[in-house]
Amino acid sequence: MNQPIQLSLEQQFSIRSFETQVQQMSHEQAQDFLVKLYQQMVMREATYKELLKHQWGFEGGA
Repeated sequence: MNQPIQLSLEQQFSIRSFETQVQQMSHEQAQDFLVKLYQQMVMREATYKELLKHQWGFEGGA
């Protein structure tokens, strides 16, 4: 795990496209978008944790 993760060309393009979209937002739009993006990241992490618990048989308490 010492090697950095390499992104595909498609992923790199997606990041560049995202950057362009954000640069065109107003300050308020960017702030709102950032909060929503963070909420999605937290939900994704919680979903992954639940899936792993289920997959590994750790269905008990938190």
